[in-house]
Amino acid sequence: MPGKPIRVLIVDDSALMRDMLASVLGREPGIEVVGTAADPFAAREAIKRLNPDVLTLDIEMPGMNGISFLEKLMALRPMPVVMVSTLTQAGAFSTLRALEIGAVDVVGKPSKASELDRIAAELIDKIRVAAAANVGAHRASPEKTPPRFAAQPPPVGCSRTGTVIGIGASTGGVEAIRAVLTALPAQMPPILIVQHMPGQFTASFASRLDGLCALRVKEAEDGETLRPGTVYLGPGGRQFELGHAGPNLTCRLGGEERVSGHAPSVDVLFRSMARICPINSLGIIMTGMGRDGASGLLDIRLGGGRTIGQNEATSVVYGMPRAAFEIGAVERQLPLHGIAPYLAATFSPEATETAHT
Repeated sequence: MPGKPIRVLIVDDSALMRDMLASVLGREPGIEVVGTAADPFAAREAIKRLNPDVLTLDIEMPGMNGISFLEKLMALRPMPVVMVSTLTQAGAFSTLRALEIGAVDVVGKPSKASELDRIAAELIDKIRVAAAANVGAHRASPEKTPPRFAAQPPPVGCSRTGTVIGIGASTGGVEAIRAVLTALPAQMPPILIVQHMPGQFTASFASRLDGLCALRVKEAEDGETLRPGTVYLGPGGRQFELGHAGPNLTCRLGGEERVSGHAPSVDVLFRSMARICPINSLGIIMTGMGRDGASGLLDIRLGGGRTIGQNEATSVVYGMPRAAFEIGAVERQLPLHGIAPYLAATFSPEATETAHT
């Protein structure tokens, strides 16, 4: 017997866009458009009256923009939200802010009706994911004090210079990555990150993180040498992996082909770490839909590196961490607020000193 349909409320100031989105979603089995609203004030009343499962939300609207409305919504009545936004460099900051606040995902707004088919499947998929998302994950109450971990020696034995940390995430990852990086000290090994997002966003995401973190954060460039205290974010639309030039570890950017359904792919990054620096790799798989990263994380663990998976309670979507856990790739499972303290303890000066005595 089929389950209840996902009830969707569409919020957009354009009557044409509301009609276009309603037409696409209304044809999809298992999704029901229960209403539309032209502005946040009408949306607020519609939410009270209709109690939708998922909201699609525009950013630019009269009276109150989508970001301000989303902030109020997540504070008073958290619910799954998919942003329908213009995927431009100019709009990247607002979209990233929406994801930080708690929007589950974003799709690019079509500029005309002929482009609607381009986003239809993506929008439907993201609404289905949003309906099942744990929207309270980012607000899951941490312990009164952060978890404390005894300092332990970092992995040693790699034939090339130093340890490398790799992080992979997808849905919910923008806020999860921000939470981890802003809690880390500047004295850390190089950190390589794959976050599934459009190519228009990665430079802006890196720049925003750089302004918030003690670490330096930048979009990765092909061939650059890894430096301690630096975070390298893989550009959207290209494969990103660990490389080497002589004794130095480097960033390596590849083509646009998709692996495990993605470019960049977490599996590609993790497999390169396991291949080039097996004992000195630490892989972390975080919130996200699907299986990307699971087999690569297993390669790291089988090669002698360390592996961490974000736990279910603090994952917006416990898909990628679950897939990794179920195949034995996760050595240690931690809540979101426990990941940074573990890394800080592992790579503290005391731990490093212990490793060399």
